[in-house]
Amino acid sequence: MSDPQNDSLFEAPPMGEQERMVEAILFATADPVTVKELTGRMPHGCDPAEAIAHLRKRYDGRGVNVVKVGDAWAIRTAADLGFLMQKETVETRKLSRAAIETLAIVAYHQPVTRAEIEEIRGVSVSRGTIDQLIEMEWIRFGRRKMTPGRPVTFVVTQEFLDHFGLENARDLPGLKELRAAGLLENRPPPGAAGLGEKDDEDAEDDDDQTELFEE
Repeated sequence: MSDPQNDSLFEAPPMGEQERMVEAILFATADPVTVKELTGRMPHGCDPAEAIAHLRKRYDGRGVNVVKVGDAWAIRTAADLGFLMQKETVETRKLSRAAIETLAIVAYHQPVTRAEIEEIRGVSVSRGTIDQLIEMEWIRFGRRKMTPGRPVTFVVTQEFLDHFGLENARDLPGLKELRAAGLLENRPPPGAAGLGEKDDEDAEDDDDQTELFEE
């Protein structure tokens, strides 16, 4: 017969205490945390997924919310109160038009190869444009395509989703919403007459760097 005192050592903490643990971890961690990571940090027998569900309800309607970012969780300022944080968190990230268009294509067409990006844009994509987006950790290498040459693909990262408050890429706004928000120009799409003769460097010379993406 097992010793009741030893059995009690493996009992999970009450759910209220588990909520406090999850809250503490999410509050102290800048990057989103997965349920698997929470399980590894919390005592044996805890159910972080259930604790998150309770925590989300408790934070519903508050100044900060528990939000899902990809397959991870984070505590973030409520979307409607983001304007209050501008003075504290402004960090302008200047992107060329070429980088903005490349990022948009990856976000809306992922997984996408470099050749496919160039076909959609109608111009060649410079290595610097791809490198910049990778260095910003907004895109990353995806799986190779099962086509001749096995070209690598590009997909958006969890950091990209977190930056724009998205749970996944399916939450991206439509073109109409982007134009209404001023994030897209009302001009012919890339690849239209006259544009196909240029490459990235030419396109970047046409426009000053655009400050569309700010923390």
